[in-house]
Amino acid sequence: MSLLVITGTDTGVGKTVVTAAVAALAVGSGQRVAVVKPAQTGVGPNEAGDVDVVRHLAGPVTTKEIRRYPDPLAPDTAARRSGLPPVTPAEAAAAAGELAETHDLVLVEGAGGLLVRMDHHGGSLADVAWALAAPLIVVARSGLGTLNATALTAEVATRRGLDVAGVVVGSWPEKPDLAERCNIEDLPNAAGAPLLGVLPEGMGELTGDAFTEAAAAGLSPWLGGTFDPERFTEQVLGA
Repeated sequence: MSLLVITGTDTGVGKTVVTAAVAALAVGSGQRVAVVKPAQTGVGPNEAGDVDVVRHLAGPVTTKEIRRYPDPLAPDTAARRSGLPPVTPAEAAAAAGELAETHDLVLVEGAGGLLVRMDHHGGSLADVAWALAAPLIVVARSGLGTLNATALTAEVATRRGLDVAGVVVGSWPEKPDLAERCNIEDLPNAAGAPLLGVLPEGMGELTGDAFTEAAAAGLSPWLGGTFDPERFTEQVLGA
């Protein structure tokens, strides 16, 4: 695995923390890691973007933000309003492919969901993943409604010929409610792919070794961690 695309079922589901967690574990194992953010929206010229957050949390990673737009909108809409050119899927795939030549792992973090428009042709992160032939990680919410959103994302991805490697819950509450506890058992069915991790709420506030330890506990061995989905599900349902 040299390329991995990370998408969400929606905006604000924890994609950046998941990206940082995967990066931190890879860095800790001695890999050369790069993170690509094709389009950063809702951030001013001198403000920290998602790649800055990843670098702060994960440590020494190469980061590339292709373009940023000040309005907190879908990339295509934000590009039009700003007068700046959009980022095309071909441009994003080329940037990731170039980094893959000198890095062991390249992570591509999308904006919002899988089909959010990147340009006026309707290009999306799904096209980036297809061009790269890269596995897709779906970051999902924990609560009510997440099963439908996850199933829709996974079905679209599969119909487009993408490999959905698994689903990660981006923010797990300290006191989960009934829907959240049941969702842990049902998310793999909705995604048609395994549960590859559950990251605790507020994990983005951690730094250094504490963040890396939480990443290891919250991500499966496939992503470099020690998370056991069956054991976690048993514990949650038995609580």
